[in-house]
Amino acid sequence: MSGPRSTLVVRSATGDDHDRIIELWEACGLTRPWNDPRRDLERKLAHDPEMLLVGEDPPAGVVATVMAGYEGHRGWLNYLAVHPTHGGRGHGRAIVAEAERRLEALGCPKVNLQVRADNPAAVGFWAAIGYAVDDTVSMGRRLVHDD
Repeated sequence: MSGPRSTLVVRSATGDDHDRIIELWEACGLTRPWNDPRRDLERKLAHDPEMLLVGEDPPAGVVATVMAGYEGHRGWLNYLAVHPTHGGRGHGRAIVAEAERRLEALGCPKVNLQVRADNPAAVGFWAAIGYAVDDTVSMGRRLVHDD
């Protein structure tokens, strides 16, 4: 699983990062009309803000994000984003590794994530860093509508 050595500096996000985070998510095509990204940030900051990670690549600033969480059974990763102009530099691997380190420190035994079926590049990325497709069916039910 070797690749380019990242120059990314990973840290927990602060309130000053929010506009840049949303711009990044939009640039990476992660936002959807039914998920208000500002509300997603607010919800994360109300729960465990230290697990919303940003990656800075000086001098460009915030060029990567990942949102991690652990509910006592499984860890979850959401909103992995690397700015399209900063791809191929190992930033995705670097920010995921920090999220995994933090989850493991909490006692998390396994990490799950979901990838949209129409995103084979993301599936390829996750496979390249050691993730495998689980024999499960992903189901969901919206409790809060962000519209």
